[in-house]
Amino acid sequence: MTMIDLSSYEAAARVAPLARAEGRVEKVVGLLVEISGLRAAVGRELEIDLPVRRVTLEVIGFRDDRLLAAPLGPTSGISPGDRVRLRTSEASAEVGEALLGRVIDAFGRPLDQRPPPRCGARAALHAEPPPPFARRPIGKPLETGVRALDALLAFGEGQRIGLFAGTGVGKSTLLGMLCRHADADVIVAALIGERGREVGDFVRHAIGPESLSRCVVVAATSDAPPLVRVRGALRATAIAEHFRKQGKRVLLVMDSVTRYAMALREASLAAGEPPLTKGYTPTVFAALPPLLERAGRDSGPGSITAVYTVLVEGDDMNDPIADTVRGILDGHVILSRKLGDRGHHPAIDVLRSVSRVARDVSAPEHVAAAARVRELLAAYEEAADLIQIGAYVPGSDVRVDAARTLQPAIESLLRQSPDEATSRGETIARLRTISERSR
Repeated sequence: MTMIDLSSYEAAARVAPLARAEGRVEKVVGLLVEISGLRAAVGRELEIDLPVRRVTLEVIGFRDDRLLAAPLGPTSGISPGDRVRLRTSEASAEVGEALLGRVIDAFGRPLDQRPPPRCGARAALHAEPPPPFARRPIGKPLETGVRALDALLAFGEGQRIGLFAGTGVGKSTLLGMLCRHADADVIVAALIGERGREVGDFVRHAIGPESLSRCVVVAATSDAPPLVRVRGALRATAIAEHFRKQGKRVLLVMDSVTRYAMALREASLAAGEPPLTKGYTPTVFAALPPLLERAGRDSGPGSITAVYTVLVEGDDMNDPIADTVRGILDGHVILSRKLGDRGHHPAIDVLRSVSRVARDVSAPEHVAAAARVRELLAAYEEAADLIQIGAYVPGSDVRVDAARTLQPAIESLLRQSPDEATSRGETIARLRTISERSR
């Protein structure tokens, strides 16, 4: 029997290029590109090679036998019949220590006019949240350096908090205070849908050069296509997950999860999905839990403490996104326009705000003192109108009398300039002093 030597064919097969599936552009309508002749799953990336650049797209749906894809860049230059290829690799993000101190976009490209960061690892953009029973319990406080938070709304390492605010109430200033003063190893800041000018201002002034060395800033500005803004949030989360795997205590701040939801709404409406409340589609409400649940603790020693800002139009806390996010997270901090207008900053309405892990991370003495000061604040607020017009009669209510006497000390505790940091120990000592004076 004659033996056939296949070694030469094997060598040729190793170097021969693999055939790649291709389709063609049929139509471009607004934010959507229709593609025929190609099969791909939702979430897969496609490429169109134009004479001067390459356009990347993401499959977001189907219509009959055509793919519906949203571009991750400008659609100018795309013509009917252009060839579309399926990318062989899954969507991922470069991660590593080289990102510290850097400002990058949703694709990992530098925005700080420095060379691209050289990272030695990659992480999936669409990772699964830690399983429920793999999450270690939250039992250690996170020192924020912000007195109102450390005193009355104690954060825990691995907690997920919503920061609810209207426009111009001091949201970015408070985020900057957290980035500068919080006791975390790594800070990842995701600026989603912000104006381009605000990105530079946030990095230069809110974070500052001293704190930037432990920060990674991911920015996807308002002029970016919808799925680029979505990708910015996913990349920031993937970077935070990488540092958590390294055993780091990570603080992830995302400004804002509302604009992430708006970007998803734009893409899903373009694909023909029917709207629900305020134009938001089912995809938006289905996508929020997988993103927010990725933060927190896992089975390792690291943690991601996450602060997600939520924009509330007209200070309406019943906005559908605000209502959904509030039900997912472990606490909410509400910024009050009324306090801000009075010059009370940070304008945290501590009576309407809640930290669901405060008791788990605070000593009993701290919990008791915080409850007493909250009681004094509530008593003063109830009688505020009478006090302001001089109609309150001293001695009518013991709680109100104590609240009136201690109101200057309480306000001094809760007010704080952006550059001022206070240790958690000092904050709790001041809180307990106020509580003891009220007895």
